[in-house]
Amino acid sequence: MREKIDDCGDNRCIEERRLASLRENMLEEEIFLDVADTFQVLSDATRVKIVFVLAEGQELCVHHIATLLNMSPSAVSHQLRQLRNMRLVKNRKEGQHVYYSLSDNHIVQLFRQCLEHVEE
Repeated sequence: MREKIDDCGDNRCIEERRLASLRENMLEEEIFLDVADTFQVLSDATRVKIVFVLAEGQELCVHHIATLLNMSPSAVSHQLRQLRNMRLVKNRKEGQHVYYSLSDNHIVQLFRQCLEHVEE
C-alpha cells in the first residue's frame, strides 16, 4: 500500500501563497449566484432548444420558434420570458411582430462550447 505523502488537513498539499492568491481573486458571491442562475435556466431542454435555434443567428418570432419546436406559441412565450429575464435573449418589436435573438455573442460562444463538450 502506498503511503500518503501530502495531507490536505494541514495545508501541505498547496502553498500558502497560492491559497492567498486564489482567495484574493475570488469573485463576489453575487456573481457566483448569477452564473448558477444562468446555468439553472439552461437546465431545461426546451429552453436549450430555443437557444439552439436562435444561435443560428437569425431573429425569430414566437410563431416560428413554436413551429420549429412543435410547441404552442404560449408555451414558447413562457420559456422566452424566462430566458429574457436572465438576459439571455432580447426582443425587437416591428409592427405587431416581436422578434427574438440571443442577447450577445457571449451566449452563442457559451452555448457552442457546451455543445462541443457534450459531443466529445
